[in-house]
Amino acid sequence: MSLDLSEKARVLSVAELNLAVKQLLENSVPLLWVRGEVSNLVKAASGHYYFSLKDEQAQVRCVMFRQKSSTLTRPLTNGMQIEVLALATLYEQRGEFQLMVEQARPAGLGILYEQFERLKQQLADEGLFARKRPLPPFPRRVGIVTSPQAAALRDVLSTLRLRLPSVPVILYPTPVQGVGSAAKIAQAIAIANQRAECDVLIVCRGGGSIEDLWAFNEEVVARAIASSALPIVSGVGHETDFTIADFVADERAPTPTAAAQRVVPDRHALLKGLDNTAQHLQRAQRNRLYNAMQTLDYLQRRLVHPAQQLQRQAQQLGQLQQRMQRAFVYRYQQQDGLWQSLAHRLNASRRGFLRQTQALDHLAQRLNTAWQHRHTQQNAQLAHLTQQLHLLNPQQVLGRGYSLVRNAQGRVVSDRAQLTKGERLTLTFAQSESTVQVIEGER
Repeated sequence: MSLDLSEKARVLSVAELNLAVKQLLENSVPLLWVRGEVSNLVKAASGHYYFSLKDEQAQVRCVMFRQKSSTLTRPLTNGMQIEVLALATLYEQRGEFQLMVEQARPAGLGILYEQFERLKQQLADEGLFARKRPLPPFPRRVGIVTSPQAAALRDVLSTLRLRLPSVPVILYPTPVQGVGSAAKIAQAIAIANQRAECDVLIVCRGGGSIEDLWAFNEEVVARAIASSALPIVSGVGHETDFTIADFVADERAPTPTAAAQRVVPDRHALLKGLDNTAQHLQRAQRNRLYNAMQTLDYLQRRLVHPAQQLQRQAQQLGQLQQRMQRAFVYRYQQQDGLWQSLAHRLNASRRGFLRQTQALDHLAQRLNTAWQHRHTQQNAQLAHLTQQLHLLNPQQVLGRGYSLVRNAQGRVVSDRAQLTKGERLTLTFAQSESTVQVIEGER
């Protein structure tokens, strides 16, 4: 509906007014971010959120439908400071101004995300994400950089104990959350490199919000990982969590447990592989022994006296000599037949050539006779046409006493009506021309 405000005399219904205001709001105010405190929160049975967003000076009603609320990282609560991406609109039935929320996030996350992306791009431009070193397949010692009180430490130790209990573990304790934790994490990584007690480092902690994991998004931690001489596996948060440390590390594991699985092989898999290899070697050795025994039996059967060997070779030599003689006779007969065939074909070609020569001579005689006949016909026709052309020659007509009359423009005069008094004419005779003037004309 479009409202023409120039029609002052028109009376609107309330529904028409609210619809017009709603359209004006939605077309004039773009999708925008708004920050405030959640209050009067109600979650309907349908899953929709209804609440007010307020600050010290004002408040506004908000609605967030169920399909949009599924993107929330944490449930909304009263008193929570949030930022919403919303469309300004009007609830027509009540005439209430409200925000239709598309996204919601805890206040301040926008700044954190901007810092995250800015640092990520800076380090990527410096090439810190490109260096990836292979992990040792069988580390002598494994180092862990995390908090001694972290649940992630228990998960990592339990996984290492199950997979390869013989590998020693060295803990480099550090807080993984709170003020100053990033510098302490970087210091623990530096200490592990100075001591050089292990072959690989696991930098890990359990899941949490972006604020909880923020220490691993600090530049000091990223540069400590990049400058580490020890290969580092990052296992920070849950599978969906990504930190700057994940991108700089030599390998990123989705969880601390997965990081432990990545740095050491599975003892049971190794034992099974060794058992399979041993069985394969036993089968190969047994097959090789059987083959050697069969070869020995075969060589024993082939072992004969030298005199018998010479006699056998003499027989083979005689057989080869007979085969060579037969082959020579066969080859000679084959070549002789080929030469006879070629000679026969050559004679046949010579007779064909003679026939072709005779035919060519005959055709040449016929061509000469035809040319002479045609030449005589053409000469007779030329003489006839010459005589006809001579009879049609205008000069012959003039020679019989006729003349050709032309006016000043060179046109032939064939009628007295074409003459004008005083006009000059040219008379052409058989031998000469003369100019005359018309004394009396048609006009």
